[in-house]
Amino acid sequence: MGAEEIKKRSVVAVVRGASVESAVKIGQALLDGGVTALEITMETPQALSVLEKACEVFGDAMLVGAGTVLDAETARLAILAGARFIVSPTVNEKIIQMAKRYGVISVPGAFTPTEILHAFEQGADVVKVFPAGIAGPGYLKSISAPLPHIPLMPTGGIDQTNAKDYIRAGAVAVGVGSSLVDPSRALTDEYLREVTKQAEKLMAAVQSERIEAGKKEKESLQ
Repeated sequence: MGAEEIKKRSVVAVVRGASVESAVKIGQALLDGGVTALEITMETPQALSVLEKACEVFGDAMLVGAGTVLDAETARLAILAGARFIVSPTVNEKIIQMAKRYGVISVPGAFTPTEILHAFEQGADVVKVFPAGIAGPGYLKSISAPLPHIPLMPTGGIDQTNAKDYIRAGAVAVGVGSSLVDPSRALTDEYLREVTKQAEKLMAAVQSERIEAGKKEKESLQ
């Protein structure tokens, strides 16, 4: 389990500030829309309880992980609560080592080519390019050219209108937060249906780009 697992999911939904109840409802709405990777951020109140409940409820149907992990001890606690991947906003070698020790996916955040390469050399399975929105898909494409062996997951400023552009630029997956889910909103049936609809559109955009890329690759080999 590593980069291929993240690539298979294509989209990682980043959920901040969710309660135990709202995380489950949002997670189900996302799952109904085809999104099968959920990141619970650790600055969330009672984050470990939220994470543990999400892992319990969704099981193998949803790849559940921890985000905004700032130190190795938090990483360990998240893993013990069930996290199957660990995401951090920066490159912290001890966090990467902790993830590898427990056999979970390590996704540190980096921005420059030097940081990205360093993260990969330290054992990262996927490198989160963050904040991606300030540079755009063109930046990711420029990074991918000399570093094609490093799996990249842009996060920050990504929505259903530009997600396919990042996939086309070389991303193995995209991290999507507030444009997809907002736990601060009242979780009415109407809003949850909206989340499902947004998830469906996002997955459709990403998957269509993957299919197109596959066709082009096949044609280039003929």
